Amino acid sequence: LEQEGRFQPREKGLSLIECAPENENTLCPRQRNAKVEDLWSLTNFFGFATETFVLAVNILDRFLALMKVKPKHLSCIGVCCFQLAARVVEEECNIPSAHEIIRISQCKCTVSDLKRMEKIISEKLHFEFKATTALTFLHLYHTIVLCHTSERKEVLNLDKLEAQLKACNCRLVFSKAKPSVLALCLLTLEVQTLKSVELFEILLCVQKHSKISDSDLLYWRELVSKCLADYSSPECCKPDHKKLVWIVSRRTAQNLQNSYYSVPELPTIPE
Repeated sequence: LEQEGRFQPREKGLSLIECAPENENTLCPRQRNAKVEDLWSLTNFFGFATETFVLAVNILDRFLALMKVKPKHLSCIGVCCFQLAARVVEEECNIPSAHEIIRISQCKCTVSDLKRMEKIISEKLHFEFKATTALTFLHLYHTIVLCHTSERKEVLNLDKLEAQLKACNCRLVFSKAKPSVLALCLLTLEVQTLKSVELFEILLCVQKHSKISDSDLLYWRELVSKCLADYSSPECCKPDHKKLVWIVSRRTAQNLQNSYYSVPELPTIPE
């Protein structure tokens, strides 16, 4: 709890992004949210942990809240934050090369660009990448609940809660919430759905020990509830269901088409 404020993005910087008009010189919320959805897709593609995604978003928002960033640089910044988070969370043998991440993300930058951006981000964040996030508190609170409940342990599905947190991460506004508050909001909403008095009483104790006020919890819970309702609607395009779109040149497309038709028909193998 003492560390969470240290790793939160500057609220003033986030507010400037929220108010920014959409043009080539200023970064707006829609562009930031779209980049976070790209990070979610990258996380799924490489089979990385939820922690990698949440940490990448934290690094991204902390940097964006400090620096005035042009939209044209956002792609390189996003890939760099993803790579930095992967180094903290994932096994070294599972981390793809910078060239591979650039290729898969279709980021219009070079490995040299990525190295330069990494140096800038590292210096601005004082090389502090291993942060206390909402996922940290979600795991902590979930463990506390399971240790003190007599109900079946599978009642509170951690995978579902993590997916809901990722949906919240795709909205800039939730970067303003304290990580402990955001985690508790997700748990209380799930307990409301389950209609469990025992679980609710345990969360009241967690709220008290975490020194979270009722007003803070109610304010953010309403926003989280609306976000999850929007996310569960059929109109919502979910990042975890997005397919990678490959952009190829006309020449490459022509070669692919020619190679398809040049494949000889093979005779049927008799049974």
